[in-house]
Amino acid sequence: MGLISELLGERGRASALEPLGVIDIGSNSVRLVVYEGAVRAPTPLFNEKVLCGLGRSVATTGRLDDGAVERAVAALARFRAIARVLHVKNLRAIATAAVREASNGREFIQRGEKAAGTRIEILSGEKEAEFAAQGIMMGFIEANGIAGDLGGGSLELIDISSDTLNDAGTLPLGGLRLIDTTGDRIEKALEVTDEALSRLPWIGKGKGRTFYAVGGTWRSLAKLLMVQTDYPLRVMHGYTVPTREVIAFSEMLRRTKKLSGVRGIDEISRQRRETLPFGALVMERLLRKLEPSEVVFSVFGIREGLVFGLLPPHERRKDPLICFCEDYARLRSRSVEHAFELTKWTDALFQEPGPIETPDERRLRHAACLISDIGWRAHPDYRGEQSLNVVAHSALGGIDHAGRIYLALAIYFRHSGPEDEKSENLSSRLTATVSRRALKRARILGAAIRAAHMLSIGQPGIIDEIPISYEGGSLVLSIPKAYASLDGERLRRRFETLAGQVGFAPEIRIGS
Repeated sequence: MGLISELLGERGRASALEPLGVIDIGSNSVRLVVYEGAVRAPTPLFNEKVLCGLGRSVATTGRLDDGAVERAVAALARFRAIARVLHVKNLRAIATAAVREASNGREFIQRGEKAAGTRIEILSGEKEAEFAAQGIMMGFIEANGIAGDLGGGSLELIDISSDTLNDAGTLPLGGLRLIDTTGDRIEKALEVTDEALSRLPWIGKGKGRTFYAVGGTWRSLAKLLMVQTDYPLRVMHGYTVPTREVIAFSEMLRRTKKLSGVRGIDEISRQRRETLPFGALVMERLLRKLEPSEVVFSVFGIREGLVFGLLPPHERRKDPLICFCEDYARLRSRSVEHAFELTKWTDALFQEPGPIETPDERRLRHAACLISDIGWRAHPDYRGEQSLNVVAHSALGGIDHAGRIYLALAIYFRHSGPEDEKSENLSSRLTATVSRRALKRARILGAAIRAAHMLSIGQPGIIDEIPISYEGGSLVLSIPKAYASLDGERLRRRFETLAGQVGFAPEIRIGS
């Protein structure tokens, strides 16, 4: 263990950060997430939830159910023990709609604080909406639209414009609440939902913008939609669907008498299935009112929003994608310094007269360079395939699915070669989801990194002295005499492949 701790201290950041725990006491579930630290791209060290159903009968009885309270208190006691095992000194706890509205909410808080060993903050509806919005800001770059967080007891909506939080509101439209207030009658819930949404005068501001969907019920809806469409990824964060498709699918779920016939329903927990038709109803009616251009599903919510609120301004301004990739490179690659050198070395490739890129494409290329060597420990025959799978399904933030797939393909081509026909068989479902432009850029970058490694052998301090440039109709690699011995047949083959990818003739010069 001493050696492992020493290595982590040298190569990673885990040992240098203080774990941060967040307990989220919702109307349906009670969850503990322990993050490695309060940073721009937080990685969960532990994540566990218990579906307690605290808000199941609050609307009609005004009280938290006694059995649900006991389950929640037991969960909080376990979470306290887990936090102790993980050496969590900073443990935050928040409670939402069910607890703040129940007549015995304060009594539960007293018992809960004793069980959890920390103070529990009861969030107002406005504060809950603010945390949800900050969660979106944690997970996306320059978010612009309406964020909606559907819980068991309430729906929080807030307007986000880049870093500015605007109109906000909380509505009594949580899944458990609708079941309780309507006697589990979906048609009655339809009337209740439409009436509640009509009370938001600013809801028209969502037209033509993005709707960010947060909450377990809506993530379950998205998971089913992925199954119905045979979507190639099962990564929820950043999953983007045109509004009309989400409306149509939500309406279908709302009208379905038996969910057992819905393909993929076995992947949804039995407790979550109960609220699914009501969550689909709220989604459908809300989207018809908002008229957004698209729906983006987010795994970042109030817990991540709480963490975001703890960050200093300079940390908030960082790019979450680049932060994640840098951290991953420190933990898994041979040299993060070399990874950064690759970002600069390939800058020269993506400028006139070569392929031009947008600022976001440049950002994605830099991210790909940073994590291009994370598969180096795998068997050479499987590095490409394993790297593709790891990157495509990693906990990336600040990126959509098209960007995620571009990263995965670029690193696949880096190991297997941009002209490897196996890639078409391995990743045909992924390549079908990205544009030809993105696929071409992934091949070029993969070829560039392959050529660079023939020079650097994955070590820093070499390729920054061996530049590439365009001259006339040639792509030129200039090797100083000090590194002339690195020239060879394999380097020339890989550089020829790279030049062919950008449509130029290869030329290698051995200089003074």
